[in-house]
Amino acid sequence: MLAIIEAAGWPIWPIIAASIVALGIIGERAWTLRRQSVAPPALLASTVQEYRVKGATPELLARLIGDSPLGRVFAAGLRNVKSSREVMKEAIEEAGRGVAQELDRYLTTLGTIATMAPLLGLLGTIIGMIEIFGSQGPGGMANPAALAHGIAIALYNAAFGIIVAVPSLIFYRHFRAKVDALVVEMELQSVKLVEIVHGERAA
Repeated sequence: MLAIIEAAGWPIWPIIAASIVALGIIGERAWTLRRQSVAPPALLASTVQEYRVKGATPELLARLIGDSPLGRVFAAGLRNVKSSREVMKEAIEEAGRGVAQELDRYLTTLGTIATMAPLLGLLGTIIGMIEIFGSQGPGGMANPAALAHGIAIALYNAAFGIIVAVPSLIFYRHFRAKVDALVVEMELQSVKLVEIVHGERAA
């Protein structure tokens, strides 16, 4: 592997750096965007049960805030439970926008890497072509070593750029769809909470 990197020349290093960043983001988002940690399925039922017994106590709000992103949305609504339905919904929507932004964290960077990696590979290809043309001697004869080096730079960088871009794009689309699904799920759970605490719906 080290021999391939050496043959690819210096243009490979930005691609390697991009791949390391992409792997870090993919691992972090895969861990962070687990449904159980973002929108626990049993959270609504347990919140409603405790609210009916004790009300919107500071202990309940603190526990919701520390529980999950959905819990923070619930806590924002329960802080305004004595206000009108519209005020409670507005509080939930404001908290939901903040949570949605947190769920989107780093995805723009991952999408940028997916777009940028092939361009970095193309840059390496162009540099390799320059090396090839530069290997031509005064008599039109090419230096075989310089010619081979230029071809290696051109091909390895193009290949590495694509290798980095394809998984980055796949995971970017996967995480974007997952965030959208989680946001919809949190919206539905929040609407249920508002309707239940205002007596418009049974648990």
